[in-house]
Amino acid sequence: MRKIVSFLVVLVGFLSCQSNHKSEKMNNSLIVKESPLDFQTTYTQVKSKIENNPNLKLIFELDHSENASKKDLSLRPTKLLIFGNPNLGTPLMNVAPTLAIDLPQKIMIYEEAGKVFITYNNPEYLKERHNIEGKDELLNKISNALNKLTTVE
Repeated sequence: MRKIVSFLVVLVGFLSCQSNHKSEKMNNSLIVKESPLDFQTTYTQVKSKIENNPNLKLIFELDHSENASKKDLSLRPTKLLIFGNPNLGTPLMNVAPTLAIDLPQKIMIYEEAGKVFITYNNPEYLKERHNIEGKDELLNKISNALNKLTTVE
């Protein structure tokens, strides 16, 4: 009986932690969008948008699944694009130095249960997290830019 109760407790805990991608906003700190495309096409489109924007600099690409495979570990397709625009980030870091922990921007593309998702930090969350005041116009500009970068078709 004790084993059954323990199993049920673990099962309920596990199920409550399962991700839920039904909406674009997830727990208010992340924006999660489901892509209508396969993983590689989604990744290529988002990366291309960053590379072709003269205001942005692609700083680094991180392939978590490739790194895992080098250690004989398995991970679903998961890649991270790290990029920035100093003209937008610098004024924000001048009013909120702690924002540097979250910049440069990151976009994660990953596959889960046969679906592809694009995820990034919600600028509204960053505003609250770092107590950014008086920069709503700039944050809206960043929010709109991130939305455009992560809209694929």
